[in-house]
Amino acid sequence: MVKKDSLIKGTIILAAAALVARFLGIFQRIPLDYMTDSHGGGYFTVANNIYLMLLIVATGGIPSAISKMVSERYALGRPDEAQRIYKAALLFGAITGVLITVLLLIFAPFYATHIAEKPGAALAVRAIAPALFFFPVIAMMRGYFQGRQFMAAGGVSQIVEQILRVITAVGLAYLVLAWDWGQSWIAAAATFGSVFGSLGAFAVMLSYARKLKRQDLKDAAQGQGGGTSSPPTGRSVLSFGAIYKELFKISVPIVITSMTVQFIYFFDTSFFMKLTHGYYAVADADQMLDWLGVKAQALAGIPPILAIALSQSMIPIISSAYKIRNMQEVERQASLVMRIVVFTGVPVSLIMTVAAMSITGLLFSNTGGSGAVAALTAGTIFQITMMTSNTVLTSMNKPRLPMRHALIGIVVKVVTSLILAPLLGVYGIILSSTICFMVIASLNFRQIRKEIKLNILGARWAGYALTIAAASVAGLLIDYVCRTYIGGIPVKLTYAFSCIAAGVVSLGLYVALLVLLKVVTPEDVRQFPGPLRRLLNPLMRVTARGGADSSR
Repeated sequence: MVKKDSLIKGTIILAAAALVARFLGIFQRIPLDYMTDSHGGGYFTVANNIYLMLLIVATGGIPSAISKMVSERYALGRPDEAQRIYKAALLFGAITGVLITVLLLIFAPFYATHIAEKPGAALAVRAIAPALFFFPVIAMMRGYFQGRQFMAAGGVSQIVEQILRVITAVGLAYLVLAWDWGQSWIAAAATFGSVFGSLGAFAVMLSYARKLKRQDLKDAAQGQGGGTSSPPTGRSVLSFGAIYKELFKISVPIVITSMTVQFIYFFDTSFFMKLTHGYYAVADADQMLDWLGVKAQALAGIPPILAIALSQSMIPIISSAYKIRNMQEVERQASLVMRIVVFTGVPVSLIMTVAAMSITGLLFSNTGGSGAVAALTAGTIFQITMMTSNTVLTSMNKPRLPMRHALIGIVVKVVTSLILAPLLGVYGIILSSTICFMVIASLNFRQIRKEIKLNILGARWAGYALTIAAASVAGLLIDYVCRTYIGGIPVKLTYAFSCIAAGVVSLGLYVALLVLLKVVTPEDVRQFPGPLRRLLNPLMRVTARGGADSSR
């Protein structure tokens, strides 16, 4: 049995793995932007988004369901049933992997030509398909290990996967570029890196599986009953049908809810050419699709990281309080979660929006698409709100509600895209995504408020709006001044200096105004996680002394 300190260590590794995955996913696209033109970037985007979409459909939610089912069986002293669940999950993963891989290989030309209207993407779609052969099985294994409290296995495998994927993707793409095989092959080489990543992850999981099997045999020999060889006293073998019924009952709402953002990205890149046909010429549409996928969607993954990580730490507390019907505590913790998300998620979105041109110019080959980067990162404020309210509802044992709201939001996304894309091009597509997030978040809040009264900022919203406005204007001005008047140095250094200056000024003013306008109160700070307390406590002491001096 894993000790508690190992469990905490594993949780830290999982959080680190999520951060590594996000940032490596971004930095894979930076060299790719230099190696591809608008065609190659579009091919990569189309292939990568259909892959990520199918990956969620095949694996999303199921690892969590397996984890729950396995941990419950071990808690009840039924390891034989837990092993039966594991076997059923592996069988499902293997069949799913083969089926999705074969279908993607067969239908790649049809999808690329007739749906995405990017025939050159067929090779990249086929190149990434074999990765889907392994990932469903890997996902089942991760779920089982989490259920056994070996959470480090999933985290380490994810880190190895991302490192191998990025190294091989960039390396293969560079070789193909040197050989002058053309943009279709460069995109295919970049996507094929995911296959190497999946092989690496699978190897790590097999290694952990052998270690766990040895531990189970050792525990069984010592009479601890933790392994598969424990005496089958009162043995009750579950049928695979019963296992799959329980598995899908738990996982389907999670899958549909968690696929919302990736479905939006998949929809946007798959139908971009069709939706914007009357707005852009073909060459311009190719360029905008490249910028949307390689730059905007990659950078838009950054703002949610910190806010969601912070809010996740509160979810077990909400779940426990709700289970014993301590609604006062549920109300306090849910309000605190939303307050933390507002205070931490918004400034990251704000900085990336106001400094979008400098960030794009610093990371990529040029500043093209910086408007799309600014628009999409600004909308992540509502994405963060949607995701956090989803988790609050799930913690209140209502997983079907966010699923229902996600389906409504997806319908809204499709309808508004059909209306706005022909009128506004890429900005219409991005605006439709923001509207989708707002609809889902508002439906979530409506349901949450039926049971508890959320108190996020109360009468402090006016001060918060003023804080956002002031920090945004200051950041925009600093960014513009730096880009306009700093010369005589390499342009990348200008962009770097502009990013740093705009970020420091915006964030500094944001934090200062939160305290000075009393948007953040001492009571809020006492309830915040340690890092936020350490950031805000010095300012709180300064303002407290200032208030005491002025009252004399």
